[in-house]
Amino acid sequence: MASAYPSFHSLNPEPNPKPKPKVLSKPQSFRARFVPLVPRGKGAGIRSELTSLDFFQESTGGGGRLHVPQISPSSHMATSSASLAVVTSVALPPKRPKKNVLLFYCEEMRELAERIVLESDAIELRSISWRKFEDGFPNLFISNAHGIRGQHVAFLASFSSPKVIFEQLSIIYALPRLFISSFTVVLPFFPTGSYERMEDEGDVATAFTLARILSNTPISRGGPTSLVIFDIHALPERFYFGDYVLPCFESGVPLLKNRLQQLSDSENISIAFPDDGAWKRFHKQLQHFPVIICNKVREGNQRFVRLKEGDPRGRHVVIVDDLVQSGGTLIECQKVLAAHGAAKISAYVTHGIFPNQSWERFQYDNGVGPEHGMSNFWITDSCPLTVKEVQNRPPFEVLSLAGSIAAALQV
Repeated sequence: MASAYPSFHSLNPEPNPKPKPKVLSKPQSFRARFVPLVPRGKGAGIRSELTSLDFFQESTGGGGRLHVPQISPSSHMATSSASLAVVTSVALPPKRPKKNVLLFYCEEMRELAERIVLESDAIELRSISWRKFEDGFPNLFISNAHGIRGQHVAFLASFSSPKVIFEQLSIIYALPRLFISSFTVVLPFFPTGSYERMEDEGDVATAFTLARILSNTPISRGGPTSLVIFDIHALPERFYFGDYVLPCFESGVPLLKNRLQQLSDSENISIAFPDDGAWKRFHKQLQHFPVIICNKVREGNQRFVRLKEGDPRGRHVVIVDDLVQSGGTLIECQKVLAAHGAAKISAYVTHGIFPNQSWERFQYDNGVGPEHGMSNFWITDSCPLTVKEVQNRPPFEVLSLAGSIAAALQV
């Protein structure tokens, strides 16, 4: 079979003109052949000379050999009869093109969307007109709809209350139909995640309901929609989603680990879990820290938190969970840890929900001691309404998911 590229058997002039070599436009592998020249005489060095260059085009199987004319060595060098051929291969991998993403967002997520764009120059913000008709139903408009054809598109959502879910679902269902290359929904907080169990006949597991709604998102040109969620309440909920979406579960715990390394007492930190569920959910990501486990005990009609495992004495204990609502469990856990000798107590949750401003229950210790409050309370910006309320209020500190979301969009 004829080679896809010409072979040059000699570089000496020939009577007939040679064909011009073709430009290699696809990935090739090159093999260079060197023959070492071993000199005679004491203290002489070793050099090698290039004799030929083989090239092979991986996509077509074609190739050839470029022969390099041998140049006579200097008078004090001679080729040894025992010369050994050495073969070296060099591969030239193709560069991966950068993925450019057009990011739409709901109004609640505007600040987070702007931070995401600052993390990557490959992400560009696009706008949606969020209007309403006189009867209160949404009147929505996607700007420059023709301009997003063939593009990678993402939507940053916030299902903070039932009244905003319908208008955002309308956008989520509309964008994939605009002939886009791929579609990603970023829903940092999956709000019905903690309602996944049925204790009595007639209970409705709304976590499954919302998963089914998102699973019916239309497919785009690139296939099923990608769905990015951070620290969903229970990992088995991944099986609630259908085949028309690809759930991608991320975590905010790496942000916490980076923040803990910046503390002056980073070598004196222990991680506490308020119950066995939190331990199962996060202990593998925090296995390098000493672990303390609490549990809930029911006595009559009351529930108490007890220390189950670990020793908090003299330690800076950080309570870790996926979310907080009223905060009752965290406060009881704080009291138990303080009673057992913890030097400082802090907390981290990925999703600070805090309905009815329940964040006000958490006091700042102000260096007095863990009996009086917490040293730090870290949350992420997955719940933007909470972020606005607790910003610049000790002990709260917001760790942004912007970098993690930007990285997920580039996959």
